[in-house]
Amino acid sequence: MSYGYQLSPTVVPSSDFDPRTDAEVLRKAMKGFGTDEKAIIGVLSYRNNMQRQEIAVQFKTLYGKDLIKDLKSELSGNFEDLVVAMMTPLPQYYAKELHDAMSGIGTEECVLIEVMCTMSNHEIRVIRQAYETMYGQSLEDALRDDTSGNFKRLMVSLSCGNRDESFDVNPAAAAEDARRLLQAGELQFGTDESVFNEILVQRNIPQLKQIFLEYQNITGHTIHDALENEFSGDIKKGLLAIVKCVGNRAGFFAEQLYKSMKGMGTDDRRLIRLVVTRSEIDMGEIKQEFSRIYGQSLEDFISGDCSGHYKKCLLALIS
Repeated sequence: MSYGYQLSPTVVPSSDFDPRTDAEVLRKAMKGFGTDEKAIIGVLSYRNNMQRQEIAVQFKTLYGKDLIKDLKSELSGNFEDLVVAMMTPLPQYYAKELHDAMSGIGTEECVLIEVMCTMSNHEIRVIRQAYETMYGQSLEDALRDDTSGNFKRLMVSLSCGNRDESFDVNPAAAAEDARRLLQAGELQFGTDESVFNEILVQRNIPQLKQIFLEYQNITGHTIHDALENEFSGDIKKGLLAIVKCVGNRAGFFAEQLYKSMKGMGTDDRRLIRLVVTRSEIDMGEIKQEFSRIYGQSLEDFISGDCSGHYKKCLLALIS
């Protein structure tokens, strides 16, 4: 869903990149007594995911050791989790997050929604491939086994990665879709979820914007309000996530970051996932939206919520 969307990464490929030198710096940081966390942050948070993979290859070539295993044995806690996330190839990382959200007691729907409702077709297909390779089961089957009802249908539809990704806007078709949504929802006793599913999963982003505009013109209120009233539970959260991403994608992720830190305790896994993945895409814009919506900078929020090397590394990734 990155179409027509301004990219503003805070982590970009390092221009004078030398994976061999980086591997040597990391080895030195972990060798002997004590660990030089500052050196580890200094290398890894200023390289993008692909460069980190190259460093890992060099590390193995030079020292015959697995870089991730070495880092895990030297680091601990949230800082360890953050560094391991940074070192994992993105498709595998997303696949693992989805798998872990579905395994064990209960399902963490917020993870499924955050990933499945915001990805482009290509991203979904790459994650699907990684999932099957890693777990010997298709992502679609896993979602089908672990979710139920209308939410299951939404997840299975999204896992197909078949959204129209053109920029074409057809105003007449948009007006027709808006009428269909109205008839399937507010004008009907009970809601016909399949119409919402079909339209929100398949139409391209500019077309959805036009549909939502038409909907507001006909009804006098937003599609967001309609979903709030017509749906409940996970299906509501999933459809709202799609609507929010269409309207203001960076705002959607700013809200997820806020939710990971507000209140008692921090959802560190969510915070790590959002920072590691969005820092290479649109963190610049997310930070702007965060300040606009919450009246406080994301940096200040993280500083107030996290500590130590974990905090330093998070801040390096978003600066």
